Amino acid sequence: MKDLHLLSIADAGKLIRARQLSPVELTDALLRRIADLDPQVHAFITLTAERAREQARKAEQEIVKGGYRGPLHGIPFGLKDIYDTQGILTSGHSKVCMNNVPESDAAATKALYDAGAVLLGKLATHEFAHGGPSFDLPWPPARNPWHLAHFSGGSSSGSAAALAAGFLPAALGTDTGGSIRGPSSLCGVVGLKPTYGLVSRAGVMTNSFTFDHCGPMARSVEDCALLLQVIAGYDVRDPASAKREVPDYRAALTQDIKGLRIGVGRHFWEEDVPAHPDLSRAMEEAIDVFKRLGARVEDCRLPSLSDSVDVKMIIGESEIFSVHFNHLVERPGDFGRDFLGRILPACLFEAADYVGACRERTRILASMEPLYDRYDVLLTAGLGPAPRLDAYKTESAWKNLNPFTPFSVTAGPALVLRCGFSKTGLPLGMQIVGRPFGEREVLKAGFAYEQAAGLHSTWPAVDPAAHVTLTSIENERSIPASTLEPDARSFVIGAAAKAGLRLDERQTSILLESAPHALSTARRIRRRREMTEQHSLIFTH
Repeated sequence: MKDLHLLSIADAGKLIRARQLSPVELTDALLRRIADLDPQVHAFITLTAERAREQARKAEQEIVKGGYRGPLHGIPFGLKDIYDTQGILTSGHSKVCMNNVPESDAAATKALYDAGAVLLGKLATHEFAHGGPSFDLPWPPARNPWHLAHFSGGSSSGSAAALAAGFLPAALGTDTGGSIRGPSSLCGVVGLKPTYGLVSRAGVMTNSFTFDHCGPMARSVEDCALLLQVIAGYDVRDPASAKREVPDYRAALTQDIKGLRIGVGRHFWEEDVPAHPDLSRAMEEAIDVFKRLGARVEDCRLPSLSDSVDVKMIIGESEIFSVHFNHLVERPGDFGRDFLGRILPACLFEAADYVGACRERTRILASMEPLYDRYDVLLTAGLGPAPRLDAYKTESAWKNLNPFTPFSVTAGPALVLRCGFSKTGLPLGMQIVGRPFGEREVLKAGFAYEQAAGLHSTWPAVDPAAHVTLTSIENERSIPASTLEPDARSFVIGAAAKAGLRLDERQTSILLESAPHALSTARRIRRRREMTEQHSLIFTH
């Protein structure tokens, strides 16, 4: 019982139910650990210590009286700070919402409360769950507990960092283009992007209407299944919510996957985005584990990574530009440099680009159907090892292909879990993908691998006296001079003015930095299409 911070949800839940562990004892132990170590990790924006103790005492009293609610009763958790919490700051990690205190809880927040879970606090993100790690926001970016100079991923950065650091056993993140899966991969935790519509987004700050997903993050596949069981379900307040019966996810977790059909999209990490050698090695070892377990494994070709990224960028950036339009016009200086570098170029996309991207998405969705028929799950690489924080640049989001984005576009479940370590000791991740509403198969495959590989028993030791110096923060200090020709430069500036933006010299420079990438994305999507090609403005069930 010394290492309470390493208890899984499943193990802690068993002890709590048997009255061998008090929710108050567990909560106090985690709060002490947070006080000691979070000054190094920066996982929390708001710590709700008193509320947590009150909820823990209530849980203990209910359990003693025989009112046990289930596996999450008395379990501490954290929320990415875009989930509404009644009476508690929901900041979006932005100056724009520094004083935003909601009057009600998000649907997922309430679901966890109803399950008897204990809120430890609100967790760091990237500004409005978008962009990258910024040092010009009211709170610093979360750091990777495996090495504090390194990136914890985005945008559910605080959720992944808090889990890896042993601050809590359960967290919720959101995923629009990889924001659960990227941090899970870089921090060595487990994260699930559920099928679009499976978990209500009501009361969660919008990034993209088309691609936003809410989902669980934990330190094991079983724990993700337990969290998903509580937060999944239809909600009339979310127009994309799916009217489907929620199955028993934990019951799917067996180690018998003999005959499971696995399609391996190795071209993602061998051709499209050549992986770090350590990750390539780890993926081959992971494939061998699946074969030893009796799975039927073969290589396959997935839809183009670059096409999926173009679709997501045009639809997603257009939608978040619309969401924040009023504040972009009225107070652009209150946004961070990285957020602006992602969102401002959306003013260059035209209506035909948006509809063209929706039509391209329909083609991508159709191209997945033969893969769903042939395979039970798909396998591809995640990320790793984590880069240094000071290596990040704003234009990376426009230039670099993201291996998680295609499965935001295709809308089915995608699970990330640890598949090894780099030679420098940083975690490496892999991704298991399923057909829409195929969470049971994805979780089953992940659980079987996790149990066989035995890689999830190692966690980082954070030094409370650590002092990490970042050599430079080029991302914040300078904005490269525009490489646009004069006519293109005039076009970009004119498009911003036409959109109603009133940008100062610095903000204009930020726009000009990313504009060439946005213009190239639009050119690629403007291919000839037949009049009969349909669009997919929202994923249907």
